[in-house]
This record gives sequence, structure tokens and C-alpha cells, in this order.
Amino acid sequence: MVLNEKGTTVTYRCPECGTWVTSLVGVFSLTADMLRLKCPCGESEMTLLYGKDKKVRLNVPCFLCPQPHSFTISTQLFFDKDLFALPCAYSGIDICFLGKEAEVATATEQSDRELEELLGEAGYSEFAVAREKPDTEIFSDLQILDIIQFVVRDLQQAGEISCKCKDGTSDDYAVEITHDGVRVQCEKCGASTIIPVTSTLSANAFLHCEHLDLI
Repeated sequence: MVLNEKGTTVTYRCPECGTWVTSLVGVFSLTADMLRLKCPCGESEMTLLYGKDKKVRLNVPCFLCPQPHSFTISTQLFFDKDLFALPCAYSGIDICFLGKEAEVATATEQSDRELEELLGEAGYSEFAVAREKPDTEIFSDLQILDIIQFVVRDLQQAGEISCKCKDGTSDDYAVEITHDGVRVQCEKCGASTIIPVTSTLSANAFLHCEHLDLI
């Protein structure tokens, strides 16, 4: 008797070339060892690891942030969902899809259209170069800081910023550009977080942020 191996299609967008890196991941191959999905350009890879707790840990490159994002999901969700999206923690934009092949393909096509709208006349190659530039060049446009300040004010008014203050929130937050991105800091308790904004595109993506935790 031949057993049909359960599997799911996984894809992520390479931060360097913009290509969707797609692979069918089977339950047997996943439980064997760490899996690496490498982009043909050789500049990025996504890793998947099946733990003893029967959960899947994914380390996904992000085309908006300088560092990848980590996710932990159950094997049931990993293999049984028709479509599941993993978003950038800061922008809310989906950077990875998993599920049935047809649904994943549709999701990547929709994501491509949305990215084209965000990029406008600039191509992906220009964006990839911009995210690697020194912050002195990237932050020359004050619009980036304006966007972050706007979002922080909006989140503050909605009570969606938490910090180490006694009641878990404050009314005095500072926003400043640093070497790593934009720091949001509570002026009372000192709790802060770095938003790895590298361009006006990622700054606009931050508009989708619904909550901010300062630690």
C-alpha cells in the first residue's frame, strides 16, 4: 500500500530580488530535520524546524525589515489550512503564505499587485537597494519621520501603546531616528522599541500597525 504524504505549499518573497520562493513541504521531510528554502539568487533563505512540542518554527526573511521574523504554529494549522498568511510584525504586510498550491498562488498574485501600488514608479530593485543604504541616505526624506509620528499619535489616542508605566500606558512618547531605524520611547518609564523603517515604503506600511509594545 502506498501512503500519500500530507504536504503544504510554502512561499516567501526574497528581500533581495523580489522573487517568490516556493516549495511543497511534506510531513515526513519536515519531521526529519531543519528545512531550508533558498532563493535561486543565493541572497536569502527561509528555515522551518519541527520541534519536540509538535510545533513548526519558521524563520522568514522580510523584504521590509533588515532582520527575519520568527513564527511558531501548530502542525495542524501548518498542514490543514487552505491558506495561512504570516505578516511582518511591524507593518502587517504578509511576507509568507502557506496552504494549498492554488490558494497560495492566488495570494502571491494579490500581494504582487498591492506591492506594485505601494512602489509606484519605483521598481523592486530600487527598493531592495534603498533598504541596504546607510540611514543618512534613507532618512533624508522627512516624510518618513512624519509618518511614524502620525501613527504613534493615532495609536496613543486609541490606547494601543503599552509600556512599563504603572497603568501600562503613558501620554508622553518620543520618536527619534537611530542607526537601526526609528525609536519610539516612553519619556516617563524609558521603555522603547525600534521600528526598522528603511524607506518611505516601509514607513507607509507601518500605517497598518494596530498595536505597539514598548519594552
